[in-house]
Amino acid sequence: MKELLNIDGLGEQIGISLGLEDKVILVTGGNRGIGAAIVRLLEKLGSKVAYTHRSDRNTQHQALAIQADVTDKAAMEAVAEQIEQKLGSIYGVVANAGITRDNFFPKLTSEDWDAAIDTNLKGVYNTLMPAIPKMYDRKEGSVVCISSISGERGNLGQTNYAASKAAIVGLTKSLAREAARYGVRVNAVAPGFIETDMVKSIPDKVQERILSEIPLNRFGKPEEVAWAVAFLLSPIASSYITGAVLRVNGAQHT
Repeated sequence: MKELLNIDGLGEQIGISLGLEDKVILVTGGNRGIGAAIVRLLEKLGSKVAYTHRSDRNTQHQALAIQADVTDKAAMEAVAEQIEQKLGSIYGVVANAGITRDNFFPKLTSEDWDAAIDTNLKGVYNTLMPAIPKMYDRKEGSVVCISSISGERGNLGQTNYAASKAAIVGLTKSLAREAARYGVRVNAVAPGFIETDMVKSIPDKVQERILSEIPLNRFGKPEEVAWAVAFLLSPIASSYITGAVLRVNGAQHT
């Protein structure tokens, strides 16, 4: 499917096929923010998309919406089974679901620590485990894990979040080495500060300080992260890329 795409005012028109037409792709946490932008773009690119959500479904999506919590291993096994029954064999997985439980370390409760690790790290394990063996059997597949600038350089008040996102980088690089022999690629995207509800909730003075650290002098857009994800999923555009971490942060961290 070759068509001109103009996704949510990015101002970029691209007449090209990424080879994602009719590919079945699971996106966790696809009901809002970066996840919603990923689902929206993949739909435009012709993929058969399913996404998970814990609470509110995004009614703007045409994709298959499945209510599930990534911290629940059995639930994610059921998600994979449902997708394969309704849409077909899973080609791609975007492990996007994540949470923040921010506080300075001395005030960080064990509950907040566990919540971040369980969702952001164990949730990725629960998401990938039902899909990876089948990808190996089919000798095809692409995984994109969503890490963060915080996982690469750290961030004040985010030791739990940063630890979970740094672990995602290690998981990605290790799994990429294992999966390569089966023709399965595993990569990560590490967004910087993106215009989502989380960033919008940051006080104005703090936003100004963050902007002063970004050479492009603006926050990123969810759609810009979505294009990075689509590129890494593509069996055409990134067929020789695995174990990579693609930074989408305006050069705030290089």
